[in-house]
Amino acid sequence: MKTYKELPSDAGSNIIGQVEAQANRVQKRLASVKHTVAIMSGKGGVGKSSLTANLATALTLQGNTVGVVDADINGPTLAKMMGVRNATLEYTPAGVKPAITALGTKLISMDLLLAEDDAPVIWNAHTQKDAFTWRSAMEVGALREFIGDTEWGTLDYLLLDLPPGTDRLPNVAELIPDLGGVVVVTIPSEVSQFIVKKSVTMARDVLKVPIIGVVENMAFYVCQHCGEKEPLFSSDETLDTAFQQDLLGSVPFDPKLARSSDDGTLYLHEYPDAPASKVLMAVAEKVQAFFQSL
Repeated sequence: MKTYKELPSDAGSNIIGQVEAQANRVQKRLASVKHTVAIMSGKGGVGKSSLTANLATALTLQGNTVGVVDADINGPTLAKMMGVRNATLEYTPAGVKPAITALGTKLISMDLLLAEDDAPVIWNAHTQKDAFTWRSAMEVGALREFIGDTEWGTLDYLLLDLPPGTDRLPNVAELIPDLGGVVVVTIPSEVSQFIVKKSVTMARDVLKVPIIGVVENMAFYVCQHCGEKEPLFSSDETLDTAFQQDLLGSVPFDPKLARSSDDGTLYLHEYPDAPASKVLMAVAEKVQAFFQSL
C-alpha cells in the first residue's frame, strides 16, 4: 500500500497538505504540555477508562493542570464517567474549548460530538461495507484533530485513553513522537496478562516508549463483614513477575467506583478515604515521581 507522499495525484484534495497542517497544529498544542501519558491495556474489560478517569482526577487533586483525550473514537466513555456528558463544546478562533469537570480537568471525546446516546460513529463512504478501507486513517485523523484543535492551554499532564489493541499505541506514537510514557492496565487474570504482555513488548521493544508502570486493577475485594482481602478472580491467579517490578499499585474492586462511573460522579472526590482511592492517589504520585526523576 502506498503512503500519502507516494500517491501520484490526490485529485486536487491536497491530502498531504491537510495532514501536514494537522501535524503542525498538534506540535504547537503539545508545546504547552509538560508531560504526555498514554494509558493502554491491549485487552478490553480491564477498567482502563475508569483508571484513566481516576488517574486524571488524582493528578488534578494533587495540584496539576490535566487534560484528557478519549482516544477510543468508536467506544467513547470518559465524558459520561467524568460527569460532562451533557457539556456543549464551544468553538473559537483559537480552537475548541474542552469540557471541564467539576474539579477542573479538561476533556475532549467523540461522545461530546454525538447527538444521541445511542448514536454510533459512522465514517462516510459510498457504502458502509466499504468504509473499513478508510476507517483506520479516519480514526487517526480524528485523534489528530482532538489533540491539535483543542484549546488546552498550559497543561502539566495530557492523558490519552487508548482503545484495546496492540496496534493503537503506534498510532499515538506517530502523532506524538516524544510521548512521555505509558501506563499499562491489567487484571489478575492469566488471559488478561497474556494479552497485555504483547502491548508492553510493543511499547518497550518496538516503539521505545518508556513504561511508567503497571496498574493491577480489580486486584481483590475487601469483605464488608470481616474486612479481609479476598481474590476477585481465581485464588491462584497472581500478577506475573514480569509486571511486578514495574507495579504502580493494585487497585481493589469497589462497587462504588463502578457506580460513580455510571453516575458521572468523581469517585476520588466522593470517597477519598476508600481503599481504592488511596491506591489511586499513590499511583498518581508515582507517575509524577517518574517524570521528576528524568
